[in-house]
Amino acid sequence: MFWYILKLVILLPLIGGLAWASLKFARRMEGKFGTAPGERAVRVVETQMLSPTLRLAVLEFHGREILVSTSKAGLVRLAEAPARPREPRIEG
Repeated sequence: MFWYILKLVILLPLIGGLAWASLKFARRMEGKFGTAPGERAVRVVETQMLSPTLRLAVLEFHGREILVSTSKAGLVRLAEAPARPREPRIEG
């Protein structure tokens, strides 16, 4: 019984730490692979979850902002407007 508790005390924080580290690494590497460097044609400006199966998203595409609704059934374009000017990003 002692060995079981010792293994549990050692391995449980180790597994939790590895899961946390993998999520941090995935967030940092997100968007660095799969696309050529430079500007992308489509940019997700903002998303808002309305329910567990329904989400609103604002996409920027060729100088236009497009409001879409996403669900299990697919995408539906709701509105379109000229893109707002971008604010400079401060990285630090």
